[in-house]
Amino acid sequence: MYNEAANPRLSDRLNVCLINDSFPPQIDGVANAVVNYATVLSRFGKATVLAPSYPGADDSSFPFEVLRYPSVALTKTPDYRMGLPFSGDLMEKIVQKDFDVIHSHCPMASTLLARAVRTKIDRPVILTYHTKFDIEIGRAISGPLLRSEAVKAMIANISACDEVWCVSDGAAKNLKSMGYKGAYRVMPNGVDLPRGKSPKKKTDALRARLGIPKETPVFLYVGRMMWYKGLRIILDGAEMLFKASRDFFVVFVGGGEEKEEIADYAHTLSCTERLLFIDPISDREKLRAFYSMANVFLFPSEFDTNGLVVREAAACALPSVLIKGSCAADGVYDGKNGFLIEADASSMCRCLTRLCGDQAVLKSVGEEASKTLCRSWEDAVKDACTAYKEVVSNYDRGLYPHKKPFLPEAVYDLLSKISDGDVRFLLKR
Repeated sequence: MYNEAANPRLSDRLNVCLINDSFPPQIDGVANAVVNYATVLSRFGKATVLAPSYPGADDSSFPFEVLRYPSVALTKTPDYRMGLPFSGDLMEKIVQKDFDVIHSHCPMASTLLARAVRTKIDRPVILTYHTKFDIEIGRAISGPLLRSEAVKAMIANISACDEVWCVSDGAAKNLKSMGYKGAYRVMPNGVDLPRGKSPKKKTDALRARLGIPKETPVFLYVGRMMWYKGLRIILDGAEMLFKASRDFFVVFVGGGEEKEEIADYAHTLSCTERLLFIDPISDREKLRAFYSMANVFLFPSEFDTNGLVVREAAACALPSVLIKGSCAADGVYDGKNGFLIEADASSMCRCLTRLCGDQAVLKSVGEEASKTLCRSWEDAVKDACTAYKEVVSNYDRGLYPHKKPFLPEAVYDLLSKISDGDVRFLLKR
């Protein structure tokens, strides 16, 4: 355990460097987690976020400092960019910050940057593993040999951190399955939505704006519009429900590079008029109104490790339909604080058919979800701060094995000059 008296650094308010590949204006669960970490840390400590540059990004509204580093767009949609962990300009600013700890939230470019920062300022690096990156690598790289090598490189990058945190037991199992052999802590994320539903006048107004009659059941999905999120299960399940003459609407909130393809598929279904696609919503109160309007939250994802949106739904007493045995279903018990189905459209249809007319069950299960699945970001970050202090103490006492930098300092500095120069050239164009 840490000892503040033995280490004067720990008697002060913590100064934390947070790094992630995604950050607003990009919206996803990990970006939201980093925003909340930094926001809460800034109340009883200090936080600085290092994030890739995004065209038109405005960081002036955040209660913490954001330092941007070079990035490139690698997908068809402009909202996802890959950070380039080489920037002499950024490193000069970092060295002056006197960070206590470096906390990366992505095992790719962000962790390379975190390791470079550690080399410069000699502070410990923590990685939080949020996402099943073997699936992401499988999507990005077609050849099995290249995929295998990419996974090995990622595991080596993770293993080079001083500590590894996982957002759930399922995330830890996924990490171990790829070959990670080190220790880890389970550090669940929090939820930034207050418990309770939005005022009824807000949800009624939202229904009216969307053209949904007052008594019609609404099924909601919030997240990236990607097939691997189980969206075909939702769409095909909705088609079966429609053909059984059930009345409903399914509302999809989110963006992603496969959204157009998903919408095109939806247009081939006979229930297409009951499927509504909404762009990503960054305003948390507006998003809360969607959760509060819906009757059931649909999240048949076997990709997600924690299902932060499931916790957001629970904050609004909205029960979720999840795949039995998935990481997103951790802590969820069928018929008690959620509903568990098999990973197919027929099972989704049967579940929704059963729930459509049973408001009493939806209410009781939603209330139990609110009691058992929600954890505030304040509690999550306070626990993280306790762990931060232990990590700092252990690092200063030399209890972590020495970790080599991913590049010699001279090579990093050379690449930084090239990267900064290339970015300036591209910006001029």
